[in-house]
Amino acid sequence: MGNNPSQFNSCGEDCPVEQVSWNDVQDFIRRLNQQEKTDKYRLPTEAEWEYAATSGGQQEQFAGTNNQPDLGEYAWYSTNSEGKTHPVGQKKPNALGLYDMTGNVWEWVQDWKGDYPSGNITDPTGPSSGPNRVIRGGAWAMPAHVCRSAVRYGRVSDSGVGRLGFRLVRVN
Repeated sequence: MGNNPSQFNSCGEDCPVEQVSWNDVQDFIRRLNQQEKTDKYRLPTEAEWEYAATSGGQQEQFAGTNNQPDLGEYAWYSTNSEGKTHPVGQKKPNALGLYDMTGNVWEWVQDWKGDYPSGNITDPTGPSSGPNRVIRGGAWAMPAHVCRSAVRYGRVSDSGVGRLGFRLVRVN
């Protein structure tokens, strides 16, 4: 992309990129798909993100564990991060083998923020528009209760404040 917008850009090549807006991520995805002559890369929906974070839909309070005292084994958060991001993969993965789904950086998802639909719905998507996009997962500066798998917040799509990163999905 030509530059690293991260606050912690000296962290190394294995660190998450942060301080990116949802719009920045869309530009990155467009360029990546053009470079690889594909359309396989995108942000996960909120439902896909939560399913992945909870090890395939298990009742995990945090990605990888239900026990807050064990959170430091799975996540960088306010108690153990020393006020910065860390290279990915240094903590334990969840049962699907995914690292850093809790903590380190918030992750943008595709959906607009809105109320959850009522009733049983498989793989729901968010509303078709709105003022905010969803972020999930918590970050290095957040206390444990904010890093729970179920916590969701909304940010305007051009917001690129610190602690905001992303994780891509590659579809076949």
